[in-house]
Amino acid sequence: MTITITGFKSSPDRGQGLARDMRVRWALEEVGQPYEVRLVSFRAMKEPAHLALNPFGQIPTYEENGLKLFESGAIILHIAERHAGLLPENAGARARAIMWMFAALNTLEPPIIEYQNLVLFERDKPWHEERLPSVKDRVRDRLRPLSAHLGDAGWLDGAFSAGDLLMVHAVQRLGRSGLLDEFPNLQSYTARAEARPAFKRAFAAQLAVFSASQGG
Repeated sequence: MTITITGFKSSPDRGQGLARDMRVRWALEEVGQPYEVRLVSFRAMKEPAHLALNPFGQIPTYEENGLKLFESGAIILHIAERHAGLLPENAGARARAIMWMFAALNTLEPPIIEYQNLVLFERDKPWHEERLPSVKDRVRDRLRPLSAHLGDAGWLDGAFSAGDLLMVHAVQRLGRSGLLDEFPNLQSYTARAEARPAFKRAFAAQLAVFSASQGG
């Protein structure tokens, strides 16, 4: 049975590849699995049909042969465990790759999202200028040890894994912030990931959805 995922009908990221269905598309492209995308509007995300898939009314969701999943990290772990290409065969290396998946979602992404929300949605608030330096510092506090661990290596732990996929997708949100300028090896890291054919295919597919929603 074909895998079906959900994505934004009109993505708020304006085709930048930052919506979380992008990471699921990327994972499926990495393991060579065909999939379909059901596009949902913001209104439809809060209606019973979608809430039956994700009670929080978010995307992405994943359906295959009666299995229904939400949360991008859980979806990617499921994909990686079922198909070769995103988790090492060695048990120790596999455990470390999963560790990096959790680190991306629980340690790196939250302060990055906090920064992004401050810049995008709270710019007109009276506390914006006062909060901005400390929020940036919290992001730096996460990027600094990540950069130190990566060093001159290509990926976080040997070969590219689901840990790298989620880490890169979190770090990409800082692309226009200037914060990555302070960590050249993390810039190179994201560039290597973006050069992967699977990433390019996933990005092109998500960009096409945005372009269609704009009538272009």
